[in-house]
Amino acid sequence: MSTVSRLTRRIEQTPVLDREDYSLLFVLPGLFVFAAFMLFPVLYLVGLSFTDAAPANLFAGEGTFAVLTFGEATFVGLQNYADVLSDPEFWNSFGVTWLYVATSVVLKLGLSISVAMVVTSDRVRGRRLMRSFIILPMGLPTIFTITVWRSMFSSADFGLINQLLGVFGADPVAWLSTRWPAFFAYNVTEMWLAYPFMVIITVSALQDVPEELHEAATVDGAGFLARFVHVTLPSIKRPVLFASILTAAASFQQFLIPFVFNQGGPARANELVVVYGYREALSFSKYGRGAAVSLIAVAFIGAFMWINVKRGKLADGVSDG
Repeated sequence: MSTVSRLTRRIEQTPVLDREDYSLLFVLPGLFVFAAFMLFPVLYLVGLSFTDAAPANLFAGEGTFAVLTFGEATFVGLQNYADVLSDPEFWNSFGVTWLYVATSVVLKLGLSISVAMVVTSDRVRGRRLMRSFIILPMGLPTIFTITVWRSMFSSADFGLINQLLGVFGADPVAWLSTRWPAFFAYNVTEMWLAYPFMVIITVSALQDVPEELHEAATVDGAGFLARFVHVTLPSIKRPVLFASILTAAASFQQFLIPFVFNQGGPARANELVVVYGYREALSFSKYGRGAAVSLIAVAFIGAFMWINVKRGKLADGVSDG
């Protein structure tokens, strides 16, 4: 048998890898990135929540990777979770957070649907120019926008909001040093930051509403309000509900607005749950307790989104394959 024949026969007898064997090689880089930037931090946070980690012990110990093994922090089991759930300050922040989510979502929905109706109306001129201005807040740095709104809500007489109140003969308001005025300021700022996203989703939904439905309702004698309630809202319900769930989750995780305005004050009265966790971890140097707060918050917001997606039937029609 010739050399060529022997080589050909050996190649034919060599097992060939299936396509599935090669596909794993393409998935591995993505799995590595996910593990490095998502999975590992979450697992580290979970482990941290079961320890008494603090600056004095977390960064102690010998070796470069001592912090990855929690240094000299000791295992305390569920003690951090028990301390958090028995802390009145946590339940205050928890209640304020959900109240903030509810009020901010209502304000964002009302403003977004109103603006979307205006910029999609055939009776309004310059709609394209208006839409370009609507997305302007999305192009500005968030911290810059929040700082501007903080100066507008300044408790001093020269604050822009207080100056506007003075035009109408009203007394100045101590916006950032009084609980509910500060809470109102949070909501207004959140509404300004989030409404462009809501408007974009709502405008897209409104453009998909068949004009024949409005014409049929008009022929039946339905006025503008009746058409809005019985035709427009049912047609845009699913995309607007989906956007509302996303923006509610963002409101639940809001940190910059209360922290920049007055650090959740006055006297921790408006301390949202993320600010509470930050204060426990960094101001009070209780890293383990701060990690427990973060995981409790993740559990609640995950349950909130799952329940709303299920009840809103937003996953209907999505293939599991």
